[in-house]
Amino acid sequence: MTFDIFPAVDLRGGRCVQLVQGVPGSEVVSLDDPLGQALRWVEMGADHLHIIDLDGAIEGVRLNAPVLKRIVEELDVFVQVGGGIRRRSDVAEVLDTGVDRVILGTMALRDPPVVMRLSDEYGPDRIMVALDVRDGKVTSEGWQRTLEFNAIELGVVFESFGAGSILFTNIDTEGQQRGVDPEPTKELVEAVSIPVVAAGGVSSLNDVKLLSEAGAAGAVIGTAIYTGVLDLRAALDFAKTL
Repeated sequence: MTFDIFPAVDLRGGRCVQLVQGVPGSEVVSLDDPLGQALRWVEMGADHLHIIDLDGAIEGVRLNAPVLKRIVEELDVFVQVGGGIRRRSDVAEVLDTGVDRVILGTMALRDPPVVMRLSDEYGPDRIMVALDVRDGKVTSEGWQRTLEFNAIELGVVFESFGAGSILFTNIDTEGQQRGVDPEPTKELVEAVSIPVVAAGGVSSLNDVKLLSEAGAAGAVIGTAIYTGVLDLRAALDFAKTL
């Protein structure tokens, strides 16, 4: 099994940004050319991209859909997309642009059986469920609402409903460039049999190694590659050795 590296392209107000723990106004990075940034990662060798519409995640309206469409049309790589996908029409619209995998967060948490219907319609490989965790509990509504369930409980449920993969984000380490805590990822991986992609705090080759050893199928890397703390080329080369 390969370990995939997903450079993050987070969209807010038509810009490419990186937030600390998803908090609006905490931008560590704010760049005016999202397509150029995505192209930069692809030119470094990335064959996967992780694109999140932060306006969609926080406000429930996919304001950055035109930017996403341009990126997908221009770049021939595997793309997974999330943020503000709250209706089945949103899923159809995103997948119709050529996106390979859609990430369901709030929509799936509000109505878990919808995952089964979408998996049946589009195939499980195209349906990923996001479990974004703060202090051990899953959050929704762009990380603004905390639920009473943990990732393992919901991971098992969504696997049974046909999700093809899980995006597990540790909000406690997200955007801080202080490294990962691999244990929650390991616990989730051991509880389910579908692939788990990990996010939150990846800032060194050792973090990549820890997540691979925890059983993750891949890692999303954001702030660290924008600030230069982690070299994307080095991470991509290192992942090939795992």
